[in-house]
Amino acid sequence: MPTRAKGACLVIGAGDDTGAAIGRAFAREGYAACLVRRPRHAEALEALAASIRAEGHEAIALPADARDENAMVGLIEKIESEVGPIEVAVFNIGANVHFPITETNAQVYRKVWEMGAFAGFLMGRETARVMLPRKRGTIIFTGATASVRGSAGFGAFSGAKHALRALAQSMARELGPQNIHVAHVIVDGAIDSNFIRQIHPDADAARAEDAILSPDEIARNYVWLHKQQRSAWTHELDLRPWKEKW
Repeated sequence: MPTRAKGACLVIGAGDDTGAAIGRAFAREGYAACLVRRPRHAEALEALAASIRAEGHEAIALPADARDENAMVGLIEKIESEVGPIEVAVFNIGANVHFPITETNAQVYRKVWEMGAFAGFLMGRETARVMLPRKRGTIIFTGATASVRGSAGFGAFSGAKHALRALAQSMARELGPQNIHVAHVIVDGAIDSNFIRQIHPDADAARAEDAILSPDEIARNYVWLHKQQRSAWTHELDLRPWKEKW
């Protein structure tokens, strides 16, 4: 049944932290949050959707592998026909891995590229196809420090994120004149996430000092990007905590 919301917000990579915050933020704005994560995380994805519905908003869990072209084509068709028009699409897959270059085998490099770049292409292409006839919509890609600077040990991750940034630039130039806002967000710093809390024992202290990126504040910026008036669109937004080194 079609949604009663303003339309749909698609979040590819709706994990426990940033992706969850983005989905929740757009649901609170009146959009039906269409949450996507790999099928092995289906239970956690449904729990996130249920928590959003418990707040009185619309959310649906849609487990899928974003690297699978047929799955992505079917996913967009399902949302458009069963939920509503996709007004916002967010690509939020991380794929952050660390390997010395001599230990980065072809399988690792290919998998990271598929997750961080190819899946972004599939989402971008399929959402553009449904937005273009309506001549409206917002497509946001989540980048990282690796989008602009390749660090030692992050050859695969940097390659994928550089590619994603280039894709976002090309899409913005092509789709912007068609009234479709394409933005790339460089999240330059540690995010207050389960992953960071596990590897950094000082995460709680950093949070208390606002020295670590808050997922809710990241999400607030994504909503702001979508709401921007087109006479002053932002293409690239750099988000960092105030203590982060440049």
